[in-house]
Amino acid sequence: MKHTRLTQTFIAAMTAAAIASTAYASLASHTLHLQYAVAVLAIAAVTSRMKVKLPGVDGNMSVNLPFLLVAVVSLSAAEAVLIACISTLVQCWPKRDAKFKPEQMLFNVSMMAFAAGMAHMTWHAGSHTRMSEPLMLALTTAVFFFGQTAPVATVITLAKAGSTDSTWHRTWLTISEMSFPYFVLSAGVTSMMSTVSHVFGWQTAVILFPLMYVIHRSYRLYFGTTAQTESAPAMSRAARAGA
Repeated sequence: MKHTRLTQTFIAAMTAAAIASTAYASLASHTLHLQYAVAVLAIAAVTSRMKVKLPGVDGNMSVNLPFLLVAVVSLSAAEAVLIACISTLVQCWPKRDAKFKPEQMLFNVSMMAFAAGMAHMTWHAGSHTRMSEPLMLALTTAVFFFGQTAPVATVITLAKAGSTDSTWHRTWLTISEMSFPYFVLSAGVTSMMSTVSHVFGWQTAVILFPLMYVIHRSYRLYFGTTAQTESAPAMSRAARAGA
């Protein structure tokens, strides 16, 4: 019961942080890019359903991250937060035979709103300095990375409190080892998309959809192979024990 209360308290804190991020987004947004925002939202929502189950962690990874980063660096704060929230709703919406979990949905949406708001704040602050754009993008991606992985590691640790592998540090490292390469890749895709959009227009964003589909298939194949490799020794040991 104590652990449940701690989890609920953390979700409430995450929701408060999301509200603060949304308030900042509303105040900091001046120029809107409605057509571009709708296009990015559509692609982010579609790719959000292209999920990969992370082995060893009670969660999954969606391939819509590059489009969320594009929203952060190319759109207003309000548009970036709204796109992050809606695509997360689409990503986490349960299948027809699955049970809807409001607390889990609230946490996921709040976490993404907070991460997007903090990432946009970082990008906006960097634009007022002499920092180079690649360095700004790297710093913004890092903030987005910690804004997502740290809360997820916290809520998983609280949910599994009492088990031998429930330390926050170990949980965060497990998540980071699997997701960090994808964040690096997403930063590169975002940089490429930003450059192409400046030359040929934002409509070129659609060309990245086939690329993200290929990446999704590659990750599913890799993690599927990894899961089978890890389960083979366990099955072998179980067979020997039953012999």
